[in-house]
Amino acid sequence: MLFYILKRIALMVPTLLGALTITFVVIQFVPGGPVEQLMAEARAGQGEGGGAYKAGRDSDARQVAELKKLYGFDKPAHVRYFEMLGSFLRFDLGRSFLQNKDVWTLIKEKLPVSISLGLWTFVISYLVSVPLGVAKAVREGSRFDVMTSLVVLVGYAIPGFVLGIFLIVLFAGGSFFEWFPLRGLTSDNWEELSWPARILDYFWHLTLPLICLVISSFAVTTMLTKNTFVEETRKQYVLVARAKGLSQKAVLYKHIFRNALIPLVTGFPAAFVGAFFAGSVLIETLFSLDGLGLLSYESVVRRDYPVVLGSLYLFTLIGLVVKLVSDLLYVAVDPRVQFEAVGK
Repeated sequence: MLFYILKRIALMVPTLLGALTITFVVIQFVPGGPVEQLMAEARAGQGEGGGAYKAGRDSDARQVAELKKLYGFDKPAHVRYFEMLGSFLRFDLGRSFLQNKDVWTLIKEKLPVSISLGLWTFVISYLVSVPLGVAKAVREGSRFDVMTSLVVLVGYAIPGFVLGIFLIVLFAGGSFFEWFPLRGLTSDNWEELSWPARILDYFWHLTLPLICLVISSFAVTTMLTKNTFVEETRKQYVLVARAKGLSQKAVLYKHIFRNALIPLVTGFPAAFVGAFFAGSVLIETLFSLDGLGLLSYESVVRRDYPVVLGSLYLFTLIGLVVKLVSDLLYVAVDPRVQFEAVGK
């Protein structure tokens, strides 16, 4: 086990290095870098504030050179590459070109939105999908099974942003009702509210975005749960347990449940962490929620390379660690797996 863990940790280094290297090389050939974008904004009278260099409409080559020096683009690409790696080794993610803030600070500012959307999407999806999948497996082929399959698959087929537009028009001040807000996680007077009122206000703002995110996530987990339970019920050990006279409930929860949940349990860490960092840009934009998804999108569009590379480094590292945890969790729930054999 220890050898396997050390081997996986050693393999994380080239994987992480490869992701960073490919991204760094690609952005060297992308036209319209941050200097060009800042100059264009300055000419349009939209220069960036917050301590950034403001160029006038008569910007010349000297001003462009000063901007390149300010952002470090006066150095060769290979020098900037190794400086980036050195900073990342110290977990220094750099400073945003356009917002003049540390990348760590930007990520922490966006985390409340991403945690709110990710955590509740994950919890609601699993609390509904797993019991529904078990119920479908027990009633396989029944009208309940067919109808619920139809409902979850239709929900999966509807794009989240299309559902979001429909909900906004219907319930958020469109052509019909004005029951839900359209901006932020809390109301402007949130600080003045009592704690019960704050909780209600928080979930009032989250209702429509969560509906859009949760609906499409039901299908995969529900059908995976159903199919694994159905597969387990057809195995020999289940037939033996039933032949011994055990009740359906005892067979289901004492014999089938542990084995059937292995795919779900082993995927639990990845789904849990992924729910935080895989936010929907369109959903965040529709409901004016400033989270990590919107930050990543705007960083790519505006060529804010420190944010792009810093967030990529952090999320890739988290993903590799979570994958290792998932493999170790596999051993915990299924003792038949032996990593010693894999390492030989």
